[in-house]
Amino acid sequence: MKVIIISGRSGSGKSSCLHLLEDLGYYCVDNVPVELIPHLVTHLKKDMKKIAVSIDVRNIPAEVDTLNQIIHALKKQGASPEIVYLDAEDHALLKRYTETRRKHPLTRQHLSLKEAIQEEKKLLLPMAHLSDLTVDTTHYNLYQLREALSLRLNEHPEQFSLLLQSFGFKYGVPIDSDYVFDVRCLPNPYWHMELRPYNGLEEPIIQFLQQFEDVEHYFQDVLHFCDTWIPKFKASNRSYMTISIGCTGGQHRSVYLVERLYQHYLQHRRNGQIRHRELS
Repeated sequence: MKVIIISGRSGSGKSSCLHLLEDLGYYCVDNVPVELIPHLVTHLKKDMKKIAVSIDVRNIPAEVDTLNQIIHALKKQGASPEIVYLDAEDHALLKRYTETRRKHPLTRQHLSLKEAIQEEKKLLLPMAHLSDLTVDTTHYNLYQLREALSLRLNEHPEQFSLLLQSFGFKYGVPIDSDYVFDVRCLPNPYWHMELRPYNGLEEPIIQFLQQFEDVEHYFQDVLHFCDTWIPKFKASNRSYMTISIGCTGGQHRSVYLVERLYQHYLQHRRNGQIRHRELS
């Protein structure tokens, strides 16, 4: 039996994730106390092969040992538990709450919305540390989030899912990255005025970067790293990975190198995704 536990900060997209899993054939239960999950699985395992439960900060024990015991209990029952943790940057969560005018679960008389969002992050740290998959929803709209989750919540574990994404360091490192490569040491097209209007998908930038040996050496090093270690993760039953490449603004160097990795890994793969965060 497959059991997916969805958690994360309020406003990060837990409900959307649960709705998607319901569309994929999961029996979904919202806002379940963590301690009751093994009992729920016992009750449903004769009739259901796939269960998804969503839990928020009010239903999570403070001790990591308690969470570990629950995961162990699920495995003893023959279940395959997986924790999906959704999060977003504070400013995005503030904006979402301002737009929807919902009440935050930790809002109290002497606690502002901003303080409640920050407090929730502290309380959810044990769950975040145990998660099998972390998804940063800061830059996703509803449709992009469903698309990203549909790819990452792989229905066929034997099909390894790989996300390659470019980003700009000045806008923050994607929190769902498994590996981050920093390419700010490479020649920067931004300092050439005639190249600024273009991005790493376009021929002027491609031609500019192709002329430098350091760019090719960096790409080959990243490629060698991925060729060496991705199979190791696949062999250890890991079904997904996110590799992020960042430059200063996420427009030129990182986009170019992610595109090259895409050509190598994902062009002919169904369970792969490429994302240029700052371009989108």
